[in-house]
Amino acid sequence: MMSNLLQASAVKLERLSGVGGRLLPIVLLAAVLGLDNADKGTVSAVAAELKHAFGIGNTQIGLLLSTVSFVGALATLPMGALVDRYNRRTLLMIVVGIWSAAMLIAGLAHSFLSLLVVRVALGAATAAAWPCTASLVGDLFAADERAHIYGLIIAGELVGVGVGFFVSGQVSSWLGWRWSFFAMALPSLPLIYLLWRHLPEPRRGAQDWLRLSADPDSRAQRRRQRSASAARSKIAQLVRARRVEVRRELVLEPHQMPRTTLRVLLYLLHLPTYRLLIIASALVYYFFAGIRSFAMIYATGHYHLSTRAVSSLVFVVGIAALAGVIGGGRLSERLSRRGRISGRIQVPAVALLAAVPLLGGGIWASSPWIAIPLLAAGVAAMAAAIAPIDAARLDIVPAPMWGRGEAGRVALRSVLEGGAPLLFGALSGWLGGGAPGLMWTFLLMLMLVPMLIAGSLALPAMRSYPIDVATAAASATSVESRRASPVR
Repeated sequence: MMSNLLQASAVKLERLSGVGGRLLPIVLLAAVLGLDNADKGTVSAVAAELKHAFGIGNTQIGLLLSTVSFVGALATLPMGALVDRYNRRTLLMIVVGIWSAAMLIAGLAHSFLSLLVVRVALGAATAAAWPCTASLVGDLFAADERAHIYGLIIAGELVGVGVGFFVSGQVSSWLGWRWSFFAMALPSLPLIYLLWRHLPEPRRGAQDWLRLSADPDSRAQRRRQRSASAARSKIAQLVRARRVEVRRELVLEPHQMPRTTLRVLLYLLHLPTYRLLIIASALVYYFFAGIRSFAMIYATGHYHLSTRAVSSLVFVVGIAALAGVIGGGRLSERLSRRGRISGRIQVPAVALLAAVPLLGGGIWASSPWIAIPLLAAGVAAMAAAIAPIDAARLDIVPAPMWGRGEAGRVALRSVLEGGAPLLFGALSGWLGGGAPGLMWTFLLMLMLVPMLIAGSLALPAMRSYPIDVATAAASATSVESRRASPVR
C-alpha cells in the first residue's frame, strides 16, 4: 500500500514538474548542489556562536566563508578538465563523500585555525560539482528545455542554503554549533548510493533523453525525442530561419577543437555573450554571498527578531526564490517558443533590474512585516535570472567544452563569492559596525556595484547571443558532418 502511494505521488510530482520520468536525475543533481550550499548556510546560521566560541569578528566569519570559494576558484579549472575526460558520476560521488567527512571534522574543530583548514579541503573537493552538473545537463536534456531543467536543479542550491540555515539555526539553539555540522553531514551519506544507482553517465555530446518506465506519457516523450534529433533547439531553428551571420573566425573544424583548459577558455572568451554572461552571473552570486554571510546577524539586529524566528522566516524567502528560479526558466522557454531568439537573455535583464528597488526597500525597512514581502519579491526576481543565463551559456559553448567552459564561469564566481564576505565584513566595520553598518553595506553593494551592472550587462548580450548561437551551431554541424562522411 505504502509503495503504491509513493509511486503515485512520484508520478504526480513528475507531471507537475513537466519533466516526465526524468525527475530522479534532476533531484540528484539538485541535491549535490544543495549540499555545497548547505555548508555556507550552516556557517552563516551559527556565525554568532562561532564568534563567541573562538573570539573572532565579522572579518574572520567572512574568511571562513570566503576560503571555500577562493580554494574552489583555484581547483575549478583543473576539475573542469577532469569533467571533460572522466566519469562524471564517479566524480560527484567523491565530492559528496569528501563533503560529508569535512562537515563531521568541522564539528570537532577546537580552534579557528583548525576550522579554517577543514574549509580549505572542502573548497578543493567541491570544485567539481558545478562543471559536472553543467556537462550532464547538456548531455541528458535537449536544448529547448534546459532553462526549465536548470531552474529545477538550481532550486537545489537555494533549498540547500535554506535547509542549512534553518536546520543549523534550530539545532544550534538546542544543542550548540557543533551539532549543526554533525546534523548536516548525515543526509549526504545516502546520496552517494543514490548517485551510484540512479544517475546515468550519458554519451558525451549526445544530448540524450532519458526514457524511464515511470514516464506517464512515453509516446509524447518519443515525439519530443524525434523532434530533438531533427533540430537541436527552437532557438537554432530561429537563427537559421533569420539567417543570422556567424563569426566565421570562431567556427571550429574537428581538428581545431582546443585541447587544454587554457586554450578552451581563450576561445570562449572571444565570444562576447560568454564574457557578458559569466560576469553577470558572477555578480549576482557575489551579492547573494555577501547578504547570505551576515543575514542572521543583520536580521536579529535590524528587525529585532530571535535566531529561531529568522531561521523560520528563511522559508518564506526560500519559497519565493524557488518560484523565481523555476518561473524564470519557464518564462524564457515560453518566449523562445514564441519566436524571441533572445528570450533567455531578456528575462534576466528585466529580472535583475527589477530586483534592485525591491531588495533595497526590504533592507531599508525596519518593520519585518514590510521588509519580508519586499525581500521575498526581490530574491524571486534575482533568482529568475539564474536558470536562463545558465541555459543560454550552454547554447553558445560547443559540447566538448562544456565542463571547462563551466569551470571558467565557476572560477570567476568563486573569486567574487570568496571576496564578498571579506569585503562586506570589512566595509560594515568601516561604516560603524553592527546592524547599521551592515545595512549601509548592503545598500551600497546593491545600488552601486553588482546588481545594476549585472542587469546592464544582459542588454548587450541580447544582441550578441543569436550570433554566438549560430557560431556554436555551425561548429557542431561541421563536427557532425565530418563524422558522418565516409572514410576514403
